[in-house]
Amino acid sequence: MIYRNATKRLEYLAETFKVIAVVGPRQSGKTTLVKATFPNKTYISLENPDNRSFALEDPRGFLQSIPNGAILDEIQRTPLLFSYLQEIIDNSKEKGLFILTGSNNFLLQENITQSLAGRIGYLSLLPFSVSELECNKMMNFNNNDWLVNGFYPPIYDQEIKPEDWYPNYIKTYIERDVRQIKNINNLAVFEKFVKILAGRTGQELNYNAICTEVGVDLKTIKSWIGILESSFIIYLLKSHHKNFNKTIVKRPKIYFYDVGLVCSLLGIRQLSHIENNPFRGAIFETMVVGEIIKHYTNKGIEPPIYYWRDKTGHEIDVIIDDSYKLTPIEIKSGQTITSSWFKNLNYWKNLSKEKNAYILYGGEQEQKRSDSINVFNWKKIEFIEYKY
Repeated sequence: MIYRNATKRLEYLAETFKVIAVVGPRQSGKTTLVKATFPNKTYISLENPDNRSFALEDPRGFLQSIPNGAILDEIQRTPLLFSYLQEIIDNSKEKGLFILTGSNNFLLQENITQSLAGRIGYLSLLPFSVSELECNKMMNFNNNDWLVNGFYPPIYDQEIKPEDWYPNYIKTYIERDVRQIKNINNLAVFEKFVKILAGRTGQELNYNAICTEVGVDLKTIKSWIGILESSFIIYLLKSHHKNFNKTIVKRPKIYFYDVGLVCSLLGIRQLSHIENNPFRGAIFETMVVGEIIKHYTNKGIEPPIYYWRDKTGHEIDVIIDDSYKLTPIEIKSGQTITSSWFKNLNYWKNLSKEKNAYILYGGEQEQKRSDSINVFNWKKIEFIEYKY
């Protein structure tokens, strides 16, 4: 097993809460992680029709058959269990009694809110981070390799080629998971919608433009965006609220959690397709934003990240707001440092009076400049001065 950075947080939650929910996209490694962390726990997959029928038809009897608790995989498939779990948990003092996993955060949250609110610890598990793969000496990729391959575990531990794995993942997700949340009649139109979003990764979310391009109404587009969010396919990066007496853009920016998925949706399946591709900069930015998100979620922290843009076009790709200070980050796909990269950071620093700023880019040279702007390779996000 490839060691996951979220392991320590999961162990801590099991010592603190009676129930832990591990959520994340399908195939992100949730089952592997919980089985490795709790090897003595009974494992039950509720994707299995027999197990699911037992849990739905006789939830009390099902839970009585596992008096010492269990790992319940894909529990959102059996919503009746949650009310019965509440009674057991309230009458028990044992920590880490049940470990729940789910790939559909909307359905899982809906049931937890009704029955287990305040009784449960959460951990979001995304696909591999670059540090996990490099620490396990899995790969020594260049930047384009990372962009095309993405970070989903089957690409690495099962050695499935991304051009084979991602199209099947997309098909399974659309035909199976989407229909669990909402009965979408025209799956072809939904698939077109997802591909259109892939072409807009790293851009502001413009609902009206997407409505026009997809050919459906605003209510439907908003509903579909919610489906992709709750299934850990896309992440909406909000605009930072501080305007420094400037008129700022307030629409969120859309990012996909995984760049391999973006490349597949855009038809980029080989290294030769990515080098001079017009989407390369946006895809690279998407990858780095995803790594920053994983840095937080692996520690059990909601990512305190935003972007900032004013009406005159000055923009900061990521702002970390940890309550007592703001840390701006610019993301550049190029490998050669140029003076133009510092323009927006210096502009924003003059407005905010904050000191440290960072550029994460595609090259290897490191610089710590006199204006307190630090330049690092994108894989060294741990060099940023995070505070918790």
